Amino acid sequence: MKSVLLEHFPNLSEVQLNQLFTFAQIFPEWNDKINCISRKDIENLFVNHILHSLSIAKLFYFPEGTVIADIGTGGGFPGIPLAIMFPDAEFDLVDSIGKKIIVVKSIIEKLKLNNVSAKCSRAESLPEKYDVVVSRAVTSFPKFYQLVHHIIRKNAKSDINGIIYLKGGDFSNEISKFKKIQVYNIIEHMKYDYFETKKIIYLPINKKSEIKVLNNQ
Repeated sequence: MKSVLLEHFPNLSEVQLNQLFTFAQIFPEWNDKINCISRKDIENLFVNHILHSLSIAKLFYFPEGTVIADIGTGGGFPGIPLAIMFPDAEFDLVDSIGKKIIVVKSIIEKLKLNNVSAKCSRAESLPEKYDVVVSRAVTSFPKFYQLVHHIIRKNAKSDINGIIYLKGGDFSNEISKFKKIQVYNIIEHMKYDYFETKKIIYLPINKKSEIKVLNNQ
């Protein structure tokens, strides 16, 4: 696992590698108690969930001070892997199901992640303002936009400012009305069959954030 992580992210520190490894080790035990992801899929945890979350880091960089909300985090995806990847950014992991937030809080404590908080809340009830909202396909993209657009800062200092959404399948009709939207194929950056139909959707909010995507990291 560590060698694969370094293949994709050669600048990971030993601390980050150990945190990701520990996350992969402790998550199945929690998942047996509280079903955060399908128990049938737990053997695919590394690729289907950890690497899938980290695919965002192949295209986007969150500098120090960036404030990110992971909406519908479930068991901490994509928020926990991204928080490990970007220790100088701040993450709020949000889910409306309290028992999942209990899991996330326990994992955060175990991994000693000081840049993460977990909140039991619905997105529409959040008062905070964020530079970026991330999520893994909790609903159709238009519905998700309606849930979260009000919590995104419109004058963020970060070059990345908007919604980053992990989604698979054919969703062309869903995004046809969003003129600035950008779609990226994960398979071009991570060569696993699972990513064949998986995409990263990015909807920038301000003009300077429209083209600030990493080139072939």
